[in-house]
Amino acid sequence: MKIRAVVLTAVAVLAGCGGVTRRVHDGSVDRVIDQKPVRGAYLEAIGIGASDPALKTDTQRMALARDAAIVKAQYELLSMIKGVRLEGGVSVERALETDSTLSARVSDVIRGAEIHKSEFTADNGCVVTLRLPKSALEKSLGSRLQ
Repeated sequence: MKIRAVVLTAVAVLAGCGGVTRRVHDGSVDRVIDQKPVRGAYLEAIGIGASDPALKTDTQRMALARDAAIVKAQYELLSMIKGVRLEGGVSVERALETDSTLSARVSDVIRGAEIHKSEFTADNGCVVTLRLPKSALEKSLGSRLQ
């Protein structure tokens, strides 16, 4: 009985901590999207993608919509990262202007962001939630974030 209580408590805690918010309800993207870009140890971004409705199959439309949503979410992550301040008060955007290797490292870390949720709409659109561990970003930048 004690083990069951511990397991249920652990599941409840994990479900409430760090869970990814559902963005699609009844086949449609929510009209209001409450975004929190910083979630504990992660940066989180969403992307919404669509595809050509003239494609022959649902699978093709869904695959292309998901790809488009991933690219959009990666772009959102890059926008967030550019605004981050590093030790010494320099913004990432300023640092990227002067260091081409840093730019390549940031691109790599964004491409490595974790896809935490892909949700499809009734019309085969897609909403993707990406998460990037702050530790991975700090490692890539070689500096602590402020």
